[in-house]
Amino acid sequence: MKELIDEISVMMETFRENARNQLDKGNKSAGLRARRASLDLEPLLKRFRKLSLASSNPNLAQ
Repeated sequence: MKELIDEISVMMETFRENARNQLDKGNKSAGLRARRASLDLEPLLKRFRKLSLASSNPNLAQ
């Protein structure tokens, strides 16, 4: 799970940096990269949720 959290952190930083560039500098390409990062984050966060639930309650694990 540590690797997953590290991957999420890297992706969040990528999103944050590109979103700031879009907001502060009006960089349209950075906006595209931020939107793509947000789409890439979704499955990682779902996987984290599933692993987190499974580790907190082994009876829910499938």
